[in-house]
Amino acid sequence: MIDKTHLSAELLAENFADLHPAFSRDEAVTDASRCLFCYDAPCTRACPTGIDVPRFIRQILHDNPAGAAETILDENIFGGSCARACPTEVLCEGACVDQTLLKSPVQIGRLQRYGTDFAAEHGLRFFEPGADTGKSVAVIGSGPAGLSCANSLRRLGHAVTVFEARDILGGLNTLGISAYKITTEFSLSEIQPILDMGVEVRLGQRIDEEGLSRLRSEYEAVFLAVGLGATARLGIPGEDIEGVVESLDFIFQSHTGPLSECRVGQNVVVLGAGNTAIDVATQAARLGAKKVTIAYRRTDKEMSAFAYEYDLAKADGVEFRWLVQPVEFIEENGALTGVKMSRVRAVGEGRSARLEQVERSEFIIPCDMAIKALGQTPVLDFTRGIEGMRSEDGQLIMDPDTRESGIAGLFLGGDCTHKGAEIVDAVQDGKVAASGIDTFLRKDS
Repeated sequence: MIDKTHLSAELLAENFADLHPAFSRDEAVTDASRCLFCYDAPCTRACPTGIDVPRFIRQILHDNPAGAAETILDENIFGGSCARACPTEVLCEGACVDQTLLKSPVQIGRLQRYGTDFAAEHGLRFFEPGADTGKSVAVIGSGPAGLSCANSLRRLGHAVTVFEARDILGGLNTLGISAYKITTEFSLSEIQPILDMGVEVRLGQRIDEEGLSRLRSEYEAVFLAVGLGATARLGIPGEDIEGVVESLDFIFQSHTGPLSECRVGQNVVVLGAGNTAIDVATQAARLGAKKVTIAYRRTDKEMSAFAYEYDLAKADGVEFRWLVQPVEFIEENGALTGVKMSRVRAVGEGRSARLEQVERSEFIIPCDMAIKALGQTPVLDFTRGIEGMRSEDGQLIMDPDTRESGIAGLFLGGDCTHKGAEIVDAVQDGKVAASGIDTFLRKDS
C-alpha cells in the first residue's frame, strides 16, 4: 500500500536542499577569476538565449552582482531557473574553453545564480514597460515561453493578458521540475517581476477551439504556448490499477503540499530514461523509497537523459535495467505488486534500431509503485478546426525566425512546437515570438 513518506521533516529538508548550493561572495569572485573572457565567447554562443556570459562574469569579478543580474535577465528573464535546472554542463559550461584546457569549466550556472539571487534578495527591478502602443496580445499558457513572451511584449509597450488553465502560474517550471532543483516558492518569486510589468493574468482559463477563436477576434495577436498534455499510455493490461502513476503527477505533489505529505512506494519502478525519469527516480529515492529501479527498452547509450543526470541518479542509489519493456502490470487485491517485463534485443544501431521481443524472456520486477515517464502527448485537438494550422508528428509547425503559424496574428512557441525542451529554449521561443508579434503589430502603423 502506497503511503506518505516516513522520513522526518528534517531529513526531507536535507534531501531536497539545493542540488548546487549558492556561491558565497568570495567563492563567486574566485571562480569568476578563472574566466578567460574569450572574444566571440563559445559559452555565449552555446546559450540559446545569447546571454553575454563573459560580461556578467566580469561584473561579478569586479563586485557588481547587480550589473551581472541585469546582463543575465536582459536576455533571459528566467535566468535564476536556468541557473538551477538547465543543462549548463552541455550548454555554456560544456563550451567553456577551460573545459578543454583544465578539464574543469568555469561554473557558469552557479555564477549566474549568484547574480540573479542578489537581484532577487534586494528586490531589484531593471525593466519598465515601453510606451503604450495601444495594441493588445493574448498569451495562452504561463510556462517560461508564455511569460518570456509577455515580458518582452510589455517592454515593447504592448498590453498583455495571460490565460492559464491551472490555478497557478509557471507551467512545468513551477510544477513539473522536482523540488530539489526548483521550489514552488522560487518559481513564483521569479514570475513576480514579470507581473510587476503590468501583465494581466486570468487563471483557471482552459482555452478550447471556441475560446481560441474568440481570443483571435478580441486581441490583435495571440501567442499559443500551451505545452504538452498527459503522459503517453502504454496500452498494456493493468495500466489503470492503483500504484501506476504518471511522472508529472508524482512530481506535482512535491509542489502542491508539504514534502511530508508526498506519497511514495517502498519499491518503485520508473519506466523510461529521459530527464523526467531521472527527476522522478531521484525524487522517489529522496522521499524514502527503499529501492528505485529505472527500466528502459534501450541502453544507456541511447537514453535521452543527460550524463550528469544519469550520474545523479546512480549517486542516489537508483538501479537501471536495460533492454526491457513492460508487458503487464501485476496486481493483487486491486493494488500493484509488480511489473511483468520482457527482454528485448536491438536490430540495428542507435535510437533508430528496431526492437525485437526475446521469446520466453518474461520476468517480474516486484514493486508497489510504477511511474510512467514516457514523454507527454500533444494537446492540440482544439487547433485542428483552424484552417491553415499545420502540425507534424504531434507538434505544431511555425516559422522558426518569427514563430508565425502561417495564420495572420497567431504565433506559436514552447513545448507544443518541439515536444519538450529545456527552460532556456522556451524562454528563447518567447523572445523570438515577441519580436515577431511586435513586427506584425507595427507593420500597419
